[in-house]
Amino acid sequence: MTSLAGSVSKNVEGFLDFINKSPTAFHCVDNVKTTLTSAGFKELRDNEQWNIAPLGKYFVIKDDSCVGAFAVGGKYKNGNGFALTAAHTDSPHLRVKPVSKREESNYLQVNVECYGGGIWHTWLDRDLTLAGRVFFRKPNGKISRHFVHVKRPILRIPTIAIHLKRDTNEKLELNKQDHLQAVLALKIEEELNKSTNEKDTTSDGNKKLNDESKKHHSQLLQLLASECNCQADDIINFDLMLADTQPSCVGGLNNEFIYSGRLDNQMSSYCAIQGLVNSLDTLTDETFIRGVLLYDNEETGSESAQGAMSEFTQHTLRRMTRDDYERSISNSFLISADMAHGVHPNYSSLHDRDHRPSLLNGGVVVKTNCCNRYATTAFTATLLKEIARLSNVPLQEFSMRNDMPCGTTVGPILSARLGMSTVDVGAPQLSMHSIREMTSTQALEHYLEFFNGFYNNFKQVYESIEL
Repeated sequence: MTSLAGSVSKNVEGFLDFINKSPTAFHCVDNVKTTLTSAGFKELRDNEQWNIAPLGKYFVIKDDSCVGAFAVGGKYKNGNGFALTAAHTDSPHLRVKPVSKREESNYLQVNVECYGGGIWHTWLDRDLTLAGRVFFRKPNGKISRHFVHVKRPILRIPTIAIHLKRDTNEKLELNKQDHLQAVLALKIEEELNKSTNEKDTTSDGNKKLNDESKKHHSQLLQLLASECNCQADDIINFDLMLADTQPSCVGGLNNEFIYSGRLDNQMSSYCAIQGLVNSLDTLTDETFIRGVLLYDNEETGSESAQGAMSEFTQHTLRRMTRDDYERSISNSFLISADMAHGVHPNYSSLHDRDHRPSLLNGGVVVKTNCCNRYATTAFTATLLKEIARLSNVPLQEFSMRNDMPCGTTVGPILSARLGMSTVDVGAPQLSMHSIREMTSTQALEHYLEFFNGFYNNFKQVYESIEL
């Protein structure tokens, strides 16, 4: 019997291999890095001196999720210009919140946040997993980062049975806060598998503050630790996204279709990079600099240090010919300090129950929003947590409910305009914007000690990062 299916080209196979290895923007950029390195491109660090020369091939990465790649023409001279393609690496997804530990009706759940304008009902009844990056402390005290992609289904967001909601086919209504929380396990299984080796110190012998085990299920941390080959107690922070476990593939009667997530916009990213690499044979006679710019956070407005609204593009292009101000920016770190909302005892339902800075004396508040209304990232929060640990200052996590708009600060603006690593923090208070506001004396003490510790400990923490 003759098969009706058409053959699959090497180009399609290459793309499917790429996108199946790229469940997140971090993985996408890491795979782009592999492609570029194999083609002879040299990585430039944005905190080091650059020496650009004709026929040189270079790439620079910003916060693991944005990359610029450049091939300098053999006949290029300053002022000749650039031939550029721009795309983005991110796609709408559900992201694990800073406090993900959630229990309901004997189910262990993972608290998630909506990134971008997703069609969220398509995430229901899918076999989901986790992917992203994890920051952890090594036995020698250094801080390392590892990209994770759990290769089996561990999460699911089940729909409600039609018997319990008879009009579900006529009117599907999803509350993003209440109906998109993912099921991880049964509570009885969590009790059976709970770690019996809990300790209150890290691998470097220091006392743990802001214990991550209080924010995330122990089984989840143990899973991440096994992926990173570290101890669960040494995990400091992470950026984790939910991802479909069904691989991308070809389909249709004659294999004429590609079935895949993240085509918007990893397909453009892949094709642009391949085009640049494939053009290297004609670079000798080129008078321009050829380049590809792949940004993160396009789906949330591009206003981040690694987004298209940032100074990343200007810094990078300017540094092809000069190199001073931008190096200073790359070695900098910005704390955006604005006051934070403590939970009002009469309006506690207006907060995500797992992200309430409920005590005015509970510590400095780290503000996170995956749509970049706050500038905090896993990397900048990692630095902040280490600074707070060394300063003996407690921290609290704040993230808005999914069904309410989020405020913002100067942090995202400065992060975007400067291309500078930024974190948003605040001290908790009540009656914000009233003629008479209130906080606590302990909040003032924590805030003062925090800034003392920042200026005293930043150099030590910054130099401990291994990326």
